[in-house]
Amino acid sequence: MTQALLIVDFQRDFTPPDGALAVPGGDAIAPRLNELAADARYDIVIATRDWHPPDHGSFRAHGGPWPEHCVRDTEGAQLHPALDRARIDAVIDKGQRRDTEGYSAFENPELGQRLRENGVTAVTVVGLATDYCVLNTARDALREGLAVTVDTSATRAVDAGPGDGERALSELRGLGAIVADLTRG
Repeated sequence: MTQALLIVDFQRDFTPPDGALAVPGGDAIAPRLNELAADARYDIVIATRDWHPPDHGSFRAHGGPWPEHCVRDTEGAQLHPALDRARIDAVIDKGQRRDTEGYSAFENPELGQRLRENGVTAVTVVGLATDYCVLNTARDALREGLAVTVDTSATRAVDAGPGDGERALSELRGLGAIVADLTRG
């Protein structure tokens, strides 16, 4: 079985202390992400990024629910500096059009294409945030027919509504994903 690690949106704007839309504890997963990226079981490691235009529809200033974040070519849109870039085989950008949410990395057809070209049949999804981009990326990976694992030791939730992260993980379990803290064996 060919496996991929998908590191979702581990970007400066999503991490404390200074991120525009910081996920609580988001920065704390850096060591685990690097550990997973170095794991020989993964044949390919792909990182995703929100890469929004300045007038993205999800921004409050344009009628959306979120503060301005991950505007393309800004410091906040860059991958977090604690992420070992030497372990990343590809970076896939999403949310590049004003009218797309960018919650799922599969929004960019390049992701599915790369996975197919590499014969990937299983993905482990980690990163930020459990209840938005991790959820939607894992959901779409299941729709693509991939075996999906979400390693909860390497994800964190926004929890805009109390319990959103846990509800997202429950939904993924119900759809057939393996949801577990892989540090526990």
